[in-house]
Amino acid sequence: MKTLKLLSGFALIATLFTSCYTEVLVDDYYDDVPPISLNQLLSSHELWYVDINSTSGYGETPFLQKAFTISFRNGVVYANNNIVGLGDNGYGFGIDVGEYDAYDMILDVYHDIDGFSTFDVYQIDSNTIELYNPNNDTSYFLDGYQRSNFDYDFVFYDNIHYFLQEYEAWEKTYTSDFGALNEFDNENYLQFLAGGNDSTFRSSQDIDVSNPSNIYWDYTGVYGVGDVSNNMYLKTLTLDYDFFDNEYFEMSVINDGKIELFHPASETIYEFEGRGYIQFLKTGNTKGKETTTKDKKRKFRKDKVENPRENTRVK
Repeated sequence: MKTLKLLSGFALIATLFTSCYTEVLVDDYYDDVPPISLNQLLSSHELWYVDINSTSGYGETPFLQKAFTISFRNGVVYANNNIVGLGDNGYGFGIDVGEYDAYDMILDVYHDIDGFSTFDVYQIDSNTIELYNPNNDTSYFLDGYQRSNFDYDFVFYDNIHYFLQEYEAWEKTYTSDFGALNEFDNENYLQFLAGGNDSTFRSSQDIDVSNPSNIYWDYTGVYGVGDVSNNMYLKTLTLDYDFFDNEYFEMSVINDGKIELFHPASETIYEFEGRGYIQFLKTGNTKGKETTTKDKKRKFRKDKVENPRENTRVK
């Protein structure tokens, strides 16, 4: 009986050691599995949304600063730089803006206009990557999506002030028959300027100008776009006119080239159509088709009419 117990004990000890040894081998096996390559990581999501508000550092990488989304497809970099046409341009990918090379968690981008940029790439989680530019000590954080689950509408309305800037001018094409007479009835063109404090607007009382470049702008001020609680599709627009106070509107987007402004003070409805579409593309020509990097730059901003302004109504 003692002999049997002793033999059973040896068998149990042998089994335990065998189990431990087997477990170590399994762990070692998984440790040897190669990590995902950078090319596989970049192509794992069709769209990378540039979360501009999470940017860390004081430098700027121009092509990322002006992009809403970036895509890496077979050595070609695609970007959605415009709000107009978002989701439609390039089947949702945007436009071809350059080429890239990916190796050893290093990403080299050769942008058609902005030139060469290099990044150290870090995978933060399953759908977030960090692009660190050692030349300006700045990190951009990109969130990965597939086109089928990317909320183009949210990006459009969350960046509506850029939409307003993507036309050389907005022409008033409709004024409702109802509503009290008011000073804004005389304004026929609006312009929302990119760059600078990113909140400058101009207005004109010109009539039937065929070329936006020929509009005489007779007032310059600042504007603010705000949200409406529980309604993503309705915005507020405030135009700061010093000589007759602010003009406040509820703004709705009819389509990619037309907006509706409801003026609560007079209960008048206006419609404005965009003239002279500006595509933020590749070259430095700003005459209604393309623009330079310095003219359009995404950044964290608060939509408040608080900035210093220029009172230049010409009488």
